[in-house]
Order: sequence, then structure tokens, then C-alpha cells
Amino acid sequence: MTMKTLILGATTNQDRYAYKAAERLTNGNHEIVPVGVRKGTVFGKEIVNDKTIQPDIHTVTLYVGAERQEEWKNYIFDTRPERVIFNPGTENPAFQEELIKKGVDVEVNCTLVMLSLGNF
Repeated sequence: MTMKTLILGATTNQDRYAYKAAERLTNGNHEIVPVGVRKGTVFGKEIVNDKTIQPDIHTVTLYVGAERQEEWKNYIFDTRPERVIFNPGTENPAFQEELIKKGVDVEVNCTLVMLSLGNF
């Protein structure tokens, strides 16, 4: 089963984990919606540079640190994902609790590890 995944913190920088996640998700036939602050294209998808609500998002995988998440909270809530993955370095217990209260599954995990283990 493939899950439409919004990558928050998407980048064209091949050294960044967000880029590697975009690559692995695309190779695994998951539809990606890259969202980031810089313009560019990753794996055939334009990086969205605004807070336009994306339809039918199953998972949001975070690649922005806790200090920058505040500006994205309402966007994530409005996107209405089924789950949010807090990758290493993005942990934010207060935000995680807010998501759980809204019925969103929260995982503190690594998208790349989850994909390699087959439990994404």
C-alpha cells in the first residue's frame, strides 16, 4: 500500500535526509508532496513554497526542527494527515501531544529506517 506523503523541509540538497527520504519514497512508489522554503524540483515534483493545503495526505514526515515547527502547526492540522513522523532532531513533545489529542498518529522514528525495514 502506498501512502501520499508530505515531506516538510524538502530540499534539492542531495546530502540532506529530506532529499534521501524523497528518493526512497519515490522509489517505493509512494506519491510525495515536497514542501520547503526554497524553490526547486525533487524527483519530478516541484517543491511547494507556500502553505497551500494538499489533499489526501496520509503522512507528514518532518525535517524541520522544533523551533521552526510553530509556523507550520496550523498548516499540518489543516492538512489533516493520518500520521506525523518526527524524524531524529525534530522531536517536539508539546506538538506531538497536540497532534495526538486531534487523533493523529504520531511516530518518533526515522522515515529512512522505517522504509528500509518495510514498516513505513
